[in-house]
Amino acid sequence: MENMSINNYSSYDYEKHPQIKGVQIINGVNNFPISWLNIQGYCEYELYLEYFKGIVVPETAHMKKGTEVHQKLEDEFNKTAKPASFTETLKLSETVVTKTREMFVIEPNYGIRGFIDEIQMTPNEFIIIDDKPGTKAYNSQINQVRAYCLAFKSLIESQSETTEDRKIIGALRQRGTDNIFFTEEFDENVEDQIKYLINRMQGLFDGTKPFIPTKNPNKCRSCRFNSECEHNQNKI
Repeated sequence: MENMSINNYSSYDYEKHPQIKGVQIINGVNNFPISWLNIQGYCEYELYLEYFKGIVVPETAHMKKGTEVHQKLEDEFNKTAKPASFTETLKLSETVVTKTREMFVIEPNYGIRGFIDEIQMTPNEFIIIDDKPGTKAYNSQINQVRAYCLAFKSLIESQSETTEDRKIIGALRQRGTDNIFFTEEFDENVEDQIKYLINRMQGLFDGTKPFIPTKNPNKCRSCRFNSECEHNQNKI
């Protein structure tokens, strides 16, 4: 397996959204971090509190640990990774299995962007891996990796010199291990589902859809914003 370091940063012109922290406007479309889908699946109102109202709360120890593990894995990977373009790596992977980490992807038409934890390109398939702290595949995590797959598929379609027929597989892996605990093919049905959810997210940003708070008191209890949230189930 060849480790490849791909610099794929966006060259799109953008402006910051005047009201929503973290949202960029590209070609008239609100563009948001794919990681927000994980938050959306936990509680949409958390997105509102942090990015619309701008409430700042400290990171949890769990979040800090995740950042440390990600950085450690990235540093170790870069010791052997070879610098390459995406098109070079795509071509090489037709005959050689390649791996890259923390590759940036952006899909301006749907309005999503983010860094994929790991991509394995083989002669038969592309495996999009998102590392998570645990072994249970929550819907919010599945939605996040689906959006990475959508952005990756668009990137292939825009840069591949020929029609690409390799399958795209979305996968969740236990952070810091080789344990893959969820996989699915990114087929038309899955693609339609994630596009539908992204459309809902765009509705949140343009004000046509309301932020729906969770009804689960256990989620409220562990939420960083529970003291700031009027919908906290533990206050009732």
